[in-house]
Amino acid sequence: MIRAARAVTPEGEVPAVVTVRAGRIVTVEPYVTDAPPGRGMSARTHSRSAFPRRGFAEVVDLGPDVVLLPGLVDTHVHVNEPGHSDWEGFASATLAAAAGGITTLVDMPVDSVPATVDVAALTAKRTAAAGRCHVDVGFWAGATPGNTAELAALHHAGVLGFKCFLADAGAPDLPPLSPDQLTSAMRTLRDFDGLLLVHAESDAELAVSPPAHGRRYADFLASRPGRVEDTAVAAVVDAARQTGARAHIVHLSSATALPLIAAARRDGIRITAETCPHYLALTAEEIPDGATEYACCPPIRDAANRDLLWSALRDGILDLVVSDHSPCAAALKHLDTGDFGAAWGGVSSLQLALPVVWTEARGRGIPLAEVTRWMSERPARLAGLTAKGRIAPGHDADLCAFAPDEQWTVHPDDLHHRQPVTPYAGRRLHGVVRRTWLRGRDIDPLRPAGRLLTPTADRLEDTP
Repeated sequence: MIRAARAVTPEGEVPAVVTVRAGRIVTVEPYVTDAPPGRGMSARTHSRSAFPRRGFAEVVDLGPDVVLLPGLVDTHVHVNEPGHSDWEGFASATLAAAAGGITTLVDMPVDSVPATVDVAALTAKRTAAAGRCHVDVGFWAGATPGNTAELAALHHAGVLGFKCFLADAGAPDLPPLSPDQLTSAMRTLRDFDGLLLVHAESDAELAVSPPAHGRRYADFLASRPGRVEDTAVAAVVDAARQTGARAHIVHLSSATALPLIAAARRDGIRITAETCPHYLALTAEEIPDGATEYACCPPIRDAANRDLLWSALRDGILDLVVSDHSPCAAALKHLDTGDFGAAWGGVSSLQLALPVVWTEARGRGIPLAEVTRWMSERPARLAGLTAKGRIAPGHDADLCAFAPDEQWTVHPDDLHHRQPVTPYAGRRLHGVVRRTWLRGRDIDPLRPAGRLLTPTADRLEDTP
């Protein structure tokens, strides 16, 4: 039993008593505290509840400075194993996730060897993950020009959806789809209501943009202007309109693409979109030349663009926030030369996602309950993980005790990521994860207890 003076439930932030049995939430009941607000009294001493302490293996009383959250769900994580486990791996990534209050992540098909483009590769991925995960893990597969015939088999093997590129991402095993191939893949996915996640950057627009090179961040940003994303998003909207399939835009950076998404939704097109902590917290104006730890594709844009992304989240045009944790070997960032054209494009932020987003949100007057919806409930819904993302009866007891007002400074040596390179080094943040539970049990760094997930119509099943 967990007694929380503050808990984020589907009704918002409320006092609640949460009871757990066999890894699932059984009840969520009101919790009344006698302590006057702002007196700093502990909930243990000044509380009353309809629930006695007897009959529970453990009773946890959370103080008034801590909020009980549903465990976060991060549906955009590049674990890189097998093949590049020196960049990141299931053990390190899931431990970092747990430290950041994330209890479920979904692994991207790219940046591992082999890429997850057929059932054999999915089996290799699951073998690499088995017994090494500290949180629950699901898998996306890739959609490529040559694997359309594999998509149904991958779906039946338990992947949660499919990721594709519309421009060359430097991943030979996951080449981009042409506009016709995009439409063809979506027609195939429509037959079993599969989800297509799209890295929406246009190959044609990149071809006529200046190449990225050198130390100046302004030059890197000019190499991927907003129209690169906007053109690709328009192509996805068109394909979704033609086919009726579900599409999701990953890591949206360009605010000028937002009206396209809003108009498509008004027309009944099944399209959703996400953005990431680095687009919500960082701005082009603050990035020093040569600081390749900030390099990512699409790029971090200016402050006005950032503010429009926040407005789109509040207005429901953007659906969710996920990390796009994309680490690499430190040498691939080319920190020595600071050449943005040569540097690996990806921000490492899995453990930091919640405090980074919360720090920015609280400064804009956005409540923690709204942030939790963006980072837990809606990612779970996107991936079809029906037992995740909410503090509600019948859901997995994946929970996080979060101290939203506590401040701390990011030191790379404190991160569990295998590669500690991060643009957030030295940044002062609000919010500390005090404790994380997976199916009602504390996550033990010495005993991985995460499961590999596959959706069914009504619930989650464990895979072998």
